[in-house]
Amino acid sequence: ILGQVVILTLLDILLKKGHNLAIRDRGGSSDPYVKFKIAGKEVFRSRTVHKNLNPVWEEKTSLLLDGLRDALYVKVFDYDFGLQDDFMGSAYLYLESLEHNRLTLDVTLDLKDPHYPDHDLGTIEMSVTLTPKEKDFRETQQSLRLSEVHQKAQLWRGIVSVSLIEGRGLKPMDANGLSDPYVKFRLGHQKYRSKTMYKTLNPQWREQFDFHLYEDHGGFVDITVWDKDAGKKDDFMGRCQVDLSILSKEHTHKLELPLEEGEGMLMLLVTLTASTAVSISDLSVNILDDPHERQQIFNRYVSDKKLSYTVHGVTSSDPFCVVELSNDRLQTHTVYKNLNPEWNKVFTFNVKDIHSVLEVTVYDEDRDRSADFLGKVVIPLLNIQNGERKAYVLKSKELTRPTKGVIFLEMDVIFNAAKAGLRTFVPSEQKYIEEEPRVSKQMLLQNFTRVRRCLVFLVSTGYYINSCFEWESPQRSTCAFLLFVVVVWNFELYMVPLALVLLLVWNYVLIASGKDTRQGDVDPEKKSFMHKLYAIQDVCTSVQSALDDVASYAERIKNTFNWTVPFLSWLAIVALCGATLLAYFVPLRYIVLAWGVNKFTKKLRDPYTIDNNELLDFLSRVPSDVQVVGALSSPFNTRWPGLNMVLFKKNQTCSERKGLYEALACLDVHCSTLAIPSQLSARVPQ
Repeated sequence: ILGQVVILTLLDILLKKGHNLAIRDRGGSSDPYVKFKIAGKEVFRSRTVHKNLNPVWEEKTSLLLDGLRDALYVKVFDYDFGLQDDFMGSAYLYLESLEHNRLTLDVTLDLKDPHYPDHDLGTIEMSVTLTPKEKDFRETQQSLRLSEVHQKAQLWRGIVSVSLIEGRGLKPMDANGLSDPYVKFRLGHQKYRSKTMYKTLNPQWREQFDFHLYEDHGGFVDITVWDKDAGKKDDFMGRCQVDLSILSKEHTHKLELPLEEGEGMLMLLVTLTASTAVSISDLSVNILDDPHERQQIFNRYVSDKKLSYTVHGVTSSDPFCVVELSNDRLQTHTVYKNLNPEWNKVFTFNVKDIHSVLEVTVYDEDRDRSADFLGKVVIPLLNIQNGERKAYVLKSKELTRPTKGVIFLEMDVIFNAAKAGLRTFVPSEQKYIEEEPRVSKQMLLQNFTRVRRCLVFLVSTGYYINSCFEWESPQRSTCAFLLFVVVVWNFELYMVPLALVLLLVWNYVLIASGKDTRQGDVDPEKKSFMHKLYAIQDVCTSVQSALDDVASYAERIKNTFNWTVPFLSWLAIVALCGATLLAYFVPLRYIVLAWGVNKFTKKLRDPYTIDNNELLDFLSRVPSDVQVVGALSSPFNTRWPGLNMVLFKKNQTCSERKGLYEALACLDVHCSTLAIPSQLSARVPQ
């Protein structure tokens, strides 16, 4: 706009006081502060008056407006340190009704809660003045925008994302030589507090906090570490500071900060992301669009990989995107009041592992509360087609069902295949911030189904192999027997990886021919509550049985070597000695061949023989720990009747009963923990 005079309006506001505000704290009071919003954007925030329902602020602010169509939205909150602030009421001041009045007016606003309109939440007293202003634009060619004429202290310019990872070697503050540390963060008037980690000098927090950055030149994040003490003042453990002005934007910085006035250090991940005022990167200058530049990047990043992509749209109201690749975390600006936003931004990541997964999460911004989750997509880097603009359906946090909205991404991945292949055989980068696992009935059912699917495959394979031994199909058994003899007789070690290669090639041929045997996850069908309840009971019963079987066989192996049943232990010694001599004098090839010929011909030699496994048959005779204790504590045990005869033989002498206790000690059961039955103790003389 060149050579034009624009009429603006200066709105002067004096925030005076509040009267009979709502109680939000347990002590019957509140810590109120006030926010002003115009057109959905925060333009002013007052100071906090602690423990007062009739606060006095007496704060002034001036706003330069290009119109009076948007009302002034006044919201009152109760400040809670480290927690989400409580809503105390809101009201609207319609500026159009004050347009023709240039005098200072005293305004009293009645606070209301939209969800509970009948509740009386008190009042706010203010003085407002409207003054027309003339602005000459003869010396500028920039268009007038509301975000450019607001005071810098009232509009934030970017996001500072701080991930608190861990502490190392902190100072012991308690008598036990440990501490209960937690961390406080402060950037201007914004404060956060981490959770408390008890009894440790090397805490692992894994927490993430977001600050609004109000100054273009940066600022300082003050960090203090405290030791939690119940019933008394917390102990100071040290401090450190992050200078944001020296950190580059759109890059995740890993910082290890030593603590001043204390001991140890903190490890943080800090990312500065610009808002609308500072563009991340312009879509029209994407260097990957130039083939020459693309080739230069490829030659440069022979060991690292480059990823860039563009976000175009999603269904939402005030949406913004958070993009994560391993520990790198970037965020777009917010597009306000738009159901089809276009960010048109390009991010560039240095990828350390080509097998990493790109996570794009969409949120709906709410300045007064934490952002609302709208959906996310997870994209493996190896699945990205360079230059392809593709629509992805947003999914839930668990990625099990779609949510409302679609996001359009255009991505490029440039990497060196040889270097990426070599890095596949080294440990992957640890992701510091991950959600803590929670108990979920749906997740339990899903995991049980996955395990059962694998077990069904193994059992089916076992039945198929056993059918060859049973000669259910003479042609198949004959082929299997001949193949077994040929492979065992000519076996060499190189045949093992060769067989795996042939299996991979065979599956590839099936996929290439259209016979894809891969099974994807199927969305679970909707079931009734009782059906879900019965499914949970079935899962719990199956898991209980499986755990019992695994524990029982492990205990039986242990009890074999612990001489719980001496006869079985001696029998194991005889069998192992025979196996040792056999393996020493006879080559392994002949042993396997003899075992296979025996398995294949057993059914031919005796059609009525019962198939068995000698090792499992032996272990079934060895009692588990539960069975051992049950045999000693039950007067009528049916599994080992011989043991009952020893325990309850009539007319036992004192020496015999003394020998009984020595026998109990041989069963590896401590006498102090053994429950001696009353029938047995009654027969032992004083």
